[in-house]
Amino acid sequence: MTLDPLILFASMVLVCGFCQWLAWRVRLPAIIFLLCAGMLAGPVSGLLHPEQLLGDIFYPFVSLSVAIILFEGSITLKFRQIIGLQSVVRNLLSFGLLITWGVTTLAARYGAGLSWELSSLFAAITVVTGPTVIAPMLRTVRPSSAVASVLRWEGIVIDPIGATFAVLIYEFVISGGGEHSTGSALAAFGITLVISGIIGAVAGYLFGIILRNRWLPEFLHNIAVLGVVFTIFVISNMILPDSGLVSVTVMGILLANMKDVDLDDILEFKEHLSILLVSLLFVMLTAALDIDAVKQLGWSVVIVFAAVQFVARPLNAMASTIGSKLSMPERHLLAWIAPKGIVAAAISTLFSIQLTNQGFEGAEMLVPLTFAVIIGTVLLQSVTARPLAKWLGVAEPDPDGFLIIGANIVAREIASALHEAGVKVLLVDTGWGKISKAKTGGLPTYYGNPVSDPSNRYMDLVGIGKMLALAQHNSINLASAMHYRVEFGKDNIYSLPSKNGEKFSAAGNRLFSEEATFAFLFGLIEKGAKTHTTQLTDVFGYEAYKQKQGQYGTSLFAVDLKGKVYPFHTRQKWEPKSGWSIIYLNHQLATSGKNFSQDKSL
Repeated sequence: MTLDPLILFASMVLVCGFCQWLAWRVRLPAIIFLLCAGMLAGPVSGLLHPEQLLGDIFYPFVSLSVAIILFEGSITLKFRQIIGLQSVVRNLLSFGLLITWGVTTLAARYGAGLSWELSSLFAAITVVTGPTVIAPMLRTVRPSSAVASVLRWEGIVIDPIGATFAVLIYEFVISGGGEHSTGSALAAFGITLVISGIIGAVAGYLFGIILRNRWLPEFLHNIAVLGVVFTIFVISNMILPDSGLVSVTVMGILLANMKDVDLDDILEFKEHLSILLVSLLFVMLTAALDIDAVKQLGWSVVIVFAAVQFVARPLNAMASTIGSKLSMPERHLLAWIAPKGIVAAAISTLFSIQLTNQGFEGAEMLVPLTFAVIIGTVLLQSVTARPLAKWLGVAEPDPDGFLIIGANIVAREIASALHEAGVKVLLVDTGWGKISKAKTGGLPTYYGNPVSDPSNRYMDLVGIGKMLALAQHNSINLASAMHYRVEFGKDNIYSLPSKNGEKFSAAGNRLFSEEATFAFLFGLIEKGAKTHTTQLTDVFGYEAYKQKQGQYGTSLFAVDLKGKVYPFHTRQKWEPKSGWSIIYLNHQLATSGKNFSQDKSL
């Protein structure tokens, strides 16, 4: 059956969006649903044949898409992040990566029968994990904070490092290809690295100067950087064949580490574009997967997968955690979780096409072998990681921490009270000044848009199961409530309206009381009101507390005997009991002064 190309392409974009939404909805890696979609569209139904659909532009589309994906990953790679990482993460990304590469190379050579060149390249491709597969898995598994921190940072940083490593190995392979001496291959490899690196560095520096001096209006930043990436990729390939990926990666790394260069808008645009391209690539590449080629691999697939899952990762994790404070159960869980991601699939396809065109025997096996490892690691670990974490005793209990939208003075005062009570909090805001004040107060923060893709990938929500929307503007609260109600459940979403009379039905439970608004609490806190804690007893019960506080305090939270926190809200059906503590805002400390309810300074 043949469909109109326009219908096919439009359907692919729609299906990719649906797969991403479904992954967000059920909190599983999107790769699972993209894989199913590609299989159904290609091998099962025969509706999608990417090479026929795109014709001569199939290879350029894959090449430019991979260039964008690598550039997007490289501009997140800041040297200061590498220097400041925990020793375990540094080990995983350095000699641990080499351990994984070495073991996988041996498995591909002796298990799948690939040449040494292709085995080393396959191993380099499959060292990456990536935040797109790690982040949703962590939210489902909920391991201890130490394990979650290590896995999250490894996933963020290994994507560009691993992809760059794969590109370097590829450059080495095509430089020698088994046809020259090792010395000649190394010389050609070095020349390629130097020239492509210079091209990328010069392009990155010049473009950074343009951005730093604001010679380009902001609305043209995204289209300009896209044009520069494409141009540098093509020019580098014209000078030295297949060197463009190194150039765009170096360009991204240099831009990421230039001082006074604002990349926030560019990064957000590139991340959105990468999501679309990665999704389209994975559906098309899965649809183009030759099932017969996978079957021909036979038991070699099992051997390679077993080596990656049961040998390479455990050796990497155990060697990298020597001397660390991680317990043995935490190390065992770390040794189990390392799912391979979409970037590996895209790079393997690109390299396979290029090497096949250059006459490398066995290059066509890169794609089915890579896909087999991706499918095996993602499916196995998604199903088993949570039960394993529970069995090892390193799974976090039900998350009781609070994600707080806003880092303004109201949010900081409330977060401080919770933090002092031993409750995990995380404040997120787009205002750097507010975030800085929160950090000065010793509060955990995330600087960025709470409903953006970067926050989904990089924000650490381990131990957090509730949301307090305390932003000054109700639109932010509403957007955050709608975004996180799937993550936390609608009963765990609490919002404070900016002022009375605003529509509130979709923004979660209304915090504190019918009278409480952001403007009201902001005015009180500006005048000196502070949070305090009192404990209920058999003599001083909840009724006595309400009579004493009356109009002189706003009840914020109740803390039970086990330390669980209950926000006061207008729909609550519970009542504090003897022995519980109540956190409230003391109005009596507020001094007289101007009416702050209309004051917009925070």
